[in-house]
Amino acid sequence: MSDEGPNARVAQPGPPDVGVQAYEQLTRSERRRLVRRALVRPTLSAVALLFLYFTLPLDREFSDLTVLGLSAGLCVFAALIVYQARTITRSPYPRLTAITALAFSIPLFVLLFASVYYLLERSAPSAFTEPMTRLDALYFTVTVLTTVGFGDIAAVSELARALTTVQMLLDLVLIGLVVRVLLHAVQTGLDSRTAATANDPPQRPGPGAAE
Repeated sequence: MSDEGPNARVAQPGPPDVGVQAYEQLTRSERRRLVRRALVRPTLSAVALLFLYFTLPLDREFSDLTVLGLSAGLCVFAALIVYQARTITRSPYPRLTAITALAFSIPLFVLLFASVYYLLERSAPSAFTEPMTRLDALYFTVTVLTTVGFGDIAAVSELARALTTVQMLLDLVLIGLVVRVLLHAVQTGLDSRTAATANDPPQRPGPGAAE
């Protein structure tokens, strides 16, 4: 027969860091420290990705392997979003984790297409309205992502337009679906933490405590 009485606590499912202090209860300096920590890692990752983009020898011809590499990169991007969504739901600070996730994922998405556009332009200089450097390819990718469309650089060949169309469609997915998934993960994480806090009964004073 169990020695546990009627008041024994029943283990409740909840995030692994239930004991971590809530963000709203932190001091201003602690909040600033958390925000800096949440931004430092993705910033360093973005800088590293940009460094690789501008320094790696992108001198191969555009081929089927290029399209295959883009497809593989997009699969990695999708898997990363799924992993980040799960991380957000388990994080004691879901909002900050979501900021970190977006700050890392978006540069990866942009640089994937920028690399493909640059390789295509090197193989077929007439694919775009003007020759493009790596910076130009990055600029073109960002203008497509943000739907600015200055018109100074435009896709001309069918292949270039096909790739640009794919990016535009994926931009809609990125803005509409991915952001929604991450926001849902944030809300799920907040709800889990609230439920875990509500299920944690206040500690009763010991027998020697003052009445």
